[in-house]
Amino acid sequence: MRDFRKLSVWQKSHELTLAVYKSTTSFPKEELYGLTSQMRRCSSSVPSNIAEGCGRNTQSQLAHFLNIAMGSASELEYQLILSKDLRFISHQIFKEQTSQVTEIKRMLTSLHQKVTND
Repeated sequence: MRDFRKLSVWQKSHELTLAVYKSTTSFPKEELYGLTSQMRRCSSSVPSNIAEGCGRNTQSQLAHFLNIAMGSASELEYQLILSKDLRFISHQIFKEQTSQVTEIKRMLTSLHQKVTND
């Protein structure tokens, strides 16, 4: 069992989740149960799955949850594109959060490779 709070990928994904929650507060009210909810759920799914994987007993279980986190990060990446195209977020927020997602996905890939090669 690992302490997920010590992993920089968890820390960065937690920071991104906080940023997504903040940026979605200005979304139209009719999106509360649509895009707002979906973005918040998939962004929080990334650090949640990292944490859950760290609480499992085997490296293969950790790798499985890292794969799920990667899927959620990719989902968020698309939803950021959609939010920008719908003009729910500014181009600046889009750039910042997309850059964060890209970095997190690289870190997840690296950690996954390390876990599966150990």
